[in-house]
Amino acid sequence: MRISPARRLAAAATVAAASVLALAAPAFAHVTVQPGSVQQGGYSAVAFRVPNESDTASTVKLEINLPLDHPMASVRTQPIPGWTATLEKSKLDKPLKAHGKEITEAVSKITWTADAGVKVGPGQYQDFSVSLGAMPADTEKLTFKALQTYDNGDVVRWIDEAKEGQAEPAKPAPVLTLTKAPAAGAADHHAGSADTSKDQAADHASMSSDDSTARTLGVVGIVVGVIGAALGVVGLRRKSGSAS
Repeated sequence: MRISPARRLAAAATVAAASVLALAAPAFAHVTVQPGSVQQGGYSAVAFRVPNESDTASTVKLEINLPLDHPMASVRTQPIPGWTATLEKSKLDKPLKAHGKEITEAVSKITWTADAGVKVGPGQYQDFSVSLGAMPADTEKLTFKALQTYDNGDVVRWIDEAKEGQAEPAKPAPVLTLTKAPAAGAADHHAGSADTSKDQAADHASMSSDDSTARTLGVVGIVVGVIGAALGVVGLRRKSGSAS
C-alpha cells in the first residue's frame, strides 16, 4: 500500500504537535525552599513552599526534618492563620556554641497541622516561613526531608537526595544552597567604589553649577552689551537731529 505525500505530511505534523505538547506540559511541582540560596554564617528567613498536587485531595499537614549534622541554634516559625506549628528537639552528639553559650539540643523537626476546615486545596500552594540561624559555614547545602499529608490519608515523602550525574529523583527533598559571605576586602572595595562615585557625582554637580553660572553671566553680559549698543545708537540719532 502506497502512502500519499499528503498523508505523510499529516502524520509528520501530528507527531510534531504531540512532541511540542509533551515538551510544553508542566512538570509536577515539588516542595522547595524559597529563596533557594542564602549566605553562610548569617540568619535568614526562608519559606517551605508546598504545592497541592492532587486534583481531589487537600494538604492538611507538613513535616520538615532539619539536618542534625549541621544544627542551627535558632529556629523560629512565623504564625500562619489556621495552622499550628510544633517544634521537636533532639540531643546533639556535639554541643553547639552560640552567643557564648553551649547548646546541647537543637530543633530537629517542625510540624504544621491545619485546624479544622483549613487546608491547601487543589490548584493552591502554601508558604511555611521559618527564621533559621546561624547558617553553618562548613557546608554548601542543607537538605530538609519533608512529608506532605493529604486529607484522604495519602502521604508524599519528599526525602530523596539528588546525586551528581544522575537524573533528579521523583520526590526530591528540599535543598537550601549556602554561599560564602563576601570577604572584608571586597566589602571595603565596594564601599570605596561607592565613596568614589559619590565624590565624582559631587564634582560633576559642582562643575555643572559652575558651568551654569558662567553661561548665565555670559547671557547677562550679552544683554547688557545689546542694551548699551541700542542706547548709543539712540544718542547718535538725537545728536544728528539737533545738528540739522
